[in-house]
Amino acid sequence: MKTTTISIPKESIFDAPYRALTIGIILAVTTVAFEGLAVTTIAPKLAQQLNGIQLYGWIFTAFMLAQIIGTMVMGKQVDKRGVVQPFIWAIAIFVVGIVIAALSFNMLMLIVGRAFQGFGAGSIITCVYYSITLSYPDKIRTKILAAFSSAYILPALIGPYIAGLLAEFISWRFVFWFVLPLIGLAVLLTLPSFRSIQTSKRTPARKGGKTELYAILLAAGTGLLLTGLGAITEWKGIALAIVGMILMLRPLRHLLPEGSFRVKRGLAATIITRGLYFACYIAAESYVVLAFTELKGYTADIAGLIVAAGSLAWSFAAWLQSKLDEKDGGSGREKRVIVGIGIMIIGIVMVLATVGWSGGGIMLGAMSQVLAGFGIGFANPTTGAIALQHASHGKEGEVSSNIQFIDAFGPGLGIGIGGALIAISESLDWGIYTGIMLAISIQLIFLLLSFTVAFRIKTRRS
Repeated sequence: MKTTTISIPKESIFDAPYRALTIGIILAVTTVAFEGLAVTTIAPKLAQQLNGIQLYGWIFTAFMLAQIIGTMVMGKQVDKRGVVQPFIWAIAIFVVGIVIAALSFNMLMLIVGRAFQGFGAGSIITCVYYSITLSYPDKIRTKILAAFSSAYILPALIGPYIAGLLAEFISWRFVFWFVLPLIGLAVLLTLPSFRSIQTSKRTPARKGGKTELYAILLAAGTGLLLTGLGAITEWKGIALAIVGMILMLRPLRHLLPEGSFRVKRGLAATIITRGLYFACYIAAESYVVLAFTELKGYTADIAGLIVAAGSLAWSFAAWLQSKLDEKDGGSGREKRVIVGIGIMIIGIVMVLATVGWSGGGIMLGAMSQVLAGFGIGFANPTTGAIALQHASHGKEGEVSSNIQFIDAFGPGLGIGIGGALIAISESLDWGIYTGIMLAISIQLIFLLLSFTVAFRIKTRRS
């Protein structure tokens, strides 16, 4: 007797109940990613035109420190009020930051705008994660998370180049204005779905309110530390740096996994490894663009293309490591992290060679970015997977929070220290060349530390 099987159609994130929210999420994430990558390309030009090269690092550090606060504060508000109201506030704050930056007439005004953007961006991503958790059934949640990740790829490939073209042939201010219609469309698509989440799926508020306070204290302490380092040749700078370090200690103990200060084997070592190499990559990328435009004389669009080469290599390496992980069932994750960081070291050494050698040109610069991008693409998804292995039942959100925190704090600190070295170089009349070389060299030191700590990573066998 012949039996017949009934095929059940697979549910898709683009089915009618999810279509508008899916497109809105992808557009919102794409817009935030584009804005962040675009600023990396135009930062040297706007710093030069606003006469604030000594504050260059703060263009990025202000964004990332405010992003930490936005993530922590808005997460609690979503728990209390649902998604709609916090999302509207997040978009409003992000837009205010865009407008302030676009209208800036000095670097301090621009930095304030970047802080608003960072708070808004962190809040937007938090709202997006909540909407994914509450709106999509478990069987298709991995699909929307994959789409979430892929939303970074297109901005990484074309964002720097488009931003460079706008900065070269129109104005760097137009890069900020360009974002507004995109974020407006994302709001129109997501708000109707967010309203249904608020009315029917309210989550209970989380206990405790110290996390938000710790995030604010950490941002304040880091700001004081970096300001002090930039003026370390004076006694006021030394005092500010010491006060900043003291303020940072307790928040870091709370926001990092237990044992992080001792680099304890397992989760702590994994998070510290990730923070160090991630800081190196993002900071080095920022100062490479400055070096290419200020020292090598490349236009912003060419510098953007070189950065895009690194992003393409990152995407390819991330795909490759997923195939290797599938093949060995995760048994080679520790080795892949070490290999990835090792490749990054070669890439950053080549970056220093490109900047320091008068004959270092576009090809050497592009190759350095390809190697650095490939290395982090190989290591980064792997450290994420290893970290989540260490999450006990009910603690997945806490480990995810650790990952999001270090991905913002590490680069913020790394770029800030590099910016402080440029400020010191300017104040001592060493010149911009020395400042940039010092800024990139300190990132190489972070990377070497990351390579050392990586040997303390320990995967949890299932």
